[in-house]
Amino acid sequence: MNSVADTARAEKREYAAGADRPLGSYLGTLTVYGAVTGTLALLVRRYRGGRVPRVGPGDLALMTVTTHKIARMITKDPVTSPLRAPFTRYTGTSGPAELAEEVRHKDGVRHAVGELLTCPFCTAQWVATAYAAGLAFAPEATRLAGATMTAVAGSDWLQLAYARLQRAAADD
Repeated sequence: MNSVADTARAEKREYAAGADRPLGSYLGTLTVYGAVTGTLALLVRRYRGGRVPRVGPGDLALMTVTTHKIARMITKDPVTSPLRAPFTRYTGTSGPAELAEEVRHKDGVRHAVGELLTCPFCTAQWVATAYAAGLAFAPEATRLAGATMTAVAGSDWLQLAYARLQRAAADD
């Protein structure tokens, strides 16, 4: 067993090239995601009698916009900063109504979670998986939540466009 651990440590050293990369914690995160996804897949098959729901173009569009909006809310929104605070440090703003934060911990699980909670691309995978599960178990409620988040995302774009138009009008 020692040789497996020694080999893993050697691979980590070669991969990291001197940088502090928490590969073990990332592996743990991947394991949790795989376990959650596998469990959801089994539950969906059991709940739906072996039939896996089909995701049509409309659901896919709603899922895409919803995933984008919720991932950004989780990772950037000031209101959700208390969820990120144990893992991140506030460094300023990164855009309209968005915060810039950095991971506080150098290694371990808290570092991996901090990276997940500051990366909208990383968080989107988890959000999309939850949305897909919602479509399987409670499609109407999931579509309603998706429509709500899609409306919020659309409103965000309109707010940004309106602010830009106001600046352009003031510059004239």
